[in-house]
Amino acid sequence: MRYCRPMSSKDVGLRIRVEKELREAFQGACMAEKKGASEVLREFMQAYAERHQGGLQADMFTEGATRKARQPAKRKAL
Repeated sequence: MRYCRPMSSKDVGLRIRVEKELREAFQGACMAEKKGASEVLREFMQAYAERHQGGLQADMFTEGATRKARQPAKRKAL
C-alpha cells in the first residue's frame, strides 16, 4: 500500500501526457536546479496566468497604459 501525504491547500490535480524524452529532460533539469517538477510547473503556471490574465483588455485598466482611449466617431451634420 502506498502512503499519500495531504496536499496542504492544493485541492486539484492536473494530468498531462508528454513524450518520454521530454519528461526525462524536464526532470533532469529540475533535479539540476534542486527543485521538484511539480514546484517548477506551479511556478510556470502562476507566471503564465499573471502575464496573460485578461489578455488585451487588462491593459485598459492599468495606470500608464500606452493605448489611447477610443474616441467616439464624429457625426457629420446633414
